[in-house]
Amino acid sequence: MGELFRRKASELGELLAAGEVSAVEVAQAHLDRIAAVDGQVDAFLHVDAETTLAQARTVDERRAAGEELGPLAGVPIAHKDVFTTTDMPTTAGSKILEGWRPPYDATVTRRLREAGLVILGKTNMDEFAMGSSTENSAFKTTRNPWDLARIPGGSSGGSSAAVAAYEAPLSTGTDTGGSIRQPAAVTGIVGTKPTYGGSSRYGIIAFASSLDTPGPFARNVLDAALLHEAFSGHDVMDSTSIDRPVPSVVEAARSGDVDGLRVGVVKEFAGDGYEPGVSARFAEAVELLESLGAKVVEVSCPHFAYALPAYYLIAPSEASSNLARFDAMRYGLRVGDDGTRSAEEVMALTRAEGFGPEVKRRIMLGTYALSSGYYDAYYGKAQQVRTLVKRDFDAAFEQVDVLVSPTTPTTAFPIGERADDPMAMYLADLCTIPANLTGNAAISVPCGLADGLPVGLQVMAPVLGDDRVYRVGAAVERALEERWGGPLLAKAPELAEAK
Repeated sequence: MGELFRRKASELGELLAAGEVSAVEVAQAHLDRIAAVDGQVDAFLHVDAETTLAQARTVDERRAAGEELGPLAGVPIAHKDVFTTTDMPTTAGSKILEGWRPPYDATVTRRLREAGLVILGKTNMDEFAMGSSTENSAFKTTRNPWDLARIPGGSSGGSSAAVAAYEAPLSTGTDTGGSIRQPAAVTGIVGTKPTYGGSSRYGIIAFASSLDTPGPFARNVLDAALLHEAFSGHDVMDSTSIDRPVPSVVEAARSGDVDGLRVGVVKEFAGDGYEPGVSARFAEAVELLESLGAKVVEVSCPHFAYALPAYYLIAPSEASSNLARFDAMRYGLRVGDDGTRSAEEVMALTRAEGFGPEVKRRIMLGTYALSSGYYDAYYGKAQQVRTLVKRDFDAAFEQVDVLVSPTTPTTAFPIGERADDPMAMYLADLCTIPANLTGNAAISVPCGLADGLPVGLQVMAPVLGDDRVYRVGAAVERALEERWGGPLLAKAPELAEAK
């Protein structure tokens, strides 16, 4: 049967449904792979083999009892450590929550369990999802399986690295400014940001509530669609949840027909700041879409150029509000509580020790932007820019069905290269942020290599047009895999397994 950990999620689902393999066997194969290579990759913060195998046994028992299970029942998944889990710690990559065991599951967690997916563990991330490299984790730095000296993207870098290293066939992430699509691009896998409100935020440790969006990682478009469908849908526990059916993303992924589809190339996402190899692979992907029957036109979205600065006022402002709950009084870290200090002193000491530099930077920026006398000049103006970006999208989608761009301007950069340059780090999300500001659906799919490192193609669609991004992503994937003779990930260097 070959190495089970290298199988696609959809293939594993079929093998499990046919009784050719058990969920326990599949889970054990992935736990063995984690033990063999995660010492190099550092994708996981928490793995509990006993809990994982117990979940797998439950799935096997449900199947043996004749229960009708979904297409991913028994398939392992890595879970970003921003989703609450009752049976595992949830830290959001921060010391202020080190060891915290939540009293409830996130909606996404609950739906994974109901669908029969087997959670392998919790993955590393930039602290409170603030970063583009997973270097801001309080616990460890995750490494890119393509080159262990390079970043795996962020903030969901642990989730992207786990999938790229064959430690899990699927993983979850959250996308606030590109935190699924950018890691997917630099690790050579598929990552989707669903329409905002299409997947529940309940039980996600909040960074920026008007932007945070849960989404899937996978090694191919169909697997991402299957996971997307498994955990998405209306949730009464989330006031921003859309009470509409999930778009038919699996059907779209199976179709992959782009004949006659109108594809817009975003004029503003080109030129200086883009690595030549990234621009070349993107141009080839556009030519490929045209050869498949798509009608390609250039589209101008003039206010996209202002999306990045607007985002870095809106997101920190919301973070300043959301992170105020970490007060050392109710849960999490508590420093200096020796009976002689006031609550205010304990709170200050705890936050000083518990929050990392990037989180402190964004809290201060957001608090300033919301302060009296500056609110209108900064936060208010940023929200006006957000409206202009939305109008750009609306105008563009009157002309085309989808928009395309590079996912990120560069390939994976070396660990430490941008650690002391926040502005250079923030530019990693240049192309992804507009879709977050407006809530649009978007996906990143591999479109080739530049200097031996993966490049991602971003496809953006209107709100609730999630099926469109899967349709285009599947078409590109299918055509490129025929050209390459297999998936791009097969070109990645082999990781040396621990003895």
